[in-house]
Amino acid sequence: RFDVYRKVPKDLTEPTLTGAVISICSCLFIVFLLLSEFYSFINTEIVSELFVDNPTENDRLDVKLNITLPRMKCEHLGLDIQDEMGRHEVGFQENTHTEEMNHGEGCVFSCKFNINKVPGNFHVSTHGAGAQPDNPDMAHHINSLNFGSEIKDKLPGAFVALRGRNKEDVNSLSSHDYVLKIVPTIFEKLDGTTTFTYQYTWAYKDYVAYGHGGRILPAIWFRYDLSPITVKYVERRKPLYHFITTV
Repeated sequence: RFDVYRKVPKDLTEPTLTGAVISICSCLFIVFLLLSEFYSFINTEIVSELFVDNPTENDRLDVKLNITLPRMKCEHLGLDIQDEMGRHEVGFQENTHTEEMNHGEGCVFSCKFNINKVPGNFHVSTHGAGAQPDNPDMAHHINSLNFGSEIKDKLPGAFVALRGRNKEDVNSLSSHDYVLKIVPTIFEKLDGTTTFTYQYTWAYKDYVAYGHGGRILPAIWFRYDLSPITVKYVERRKPLYHFITTV
């Protein structure tokens, strides 16, 4: 008497083709939803948060640069580093590697160094060369430029924003100016390991510079400033109760 879901006698029911089609489609749709939720459960997700950087921690950051100059000899190239704390190094040599190309007429220039977390610049130039080339041409191709630890995980953001940047077809007299905004970034993996790295945005211009003594030697400038805001990415998996309640 109190049974709301009473069973209908089988002789009072009649199967139809439409009902069978609807039943099959409903079952397939339920299986699809179940598999989708299970796939979402077993896969991790990346969530992000923002906070103000602590200036007392990690007061220096590592930089890796690899750049190809097809019309400059390796013997003329060097790296200069300057910043607002008074650092000024011309012809930086430590952890610098050069490889000749185009029968010695070009160069693949790579280096690893660190910079203070204050506004400054580093530039590839001939300023530290013993003898200046007759016609320096700073046409280039940036193979890679990254700050901090390298991250192989696919994360949102621009960690190697200048990779593949090609400026080989510009005026041979031009200097190249890249203005970088560097954003401290933390990536915390599911197993608890933490990676400190940096992503960056950039703007570019090229120009022919002149001074009182005539044309100024061209260079490839990277002028940088750091954002006070840190981005933190956390890898996590949805809890079991979320999967159960969703299903």
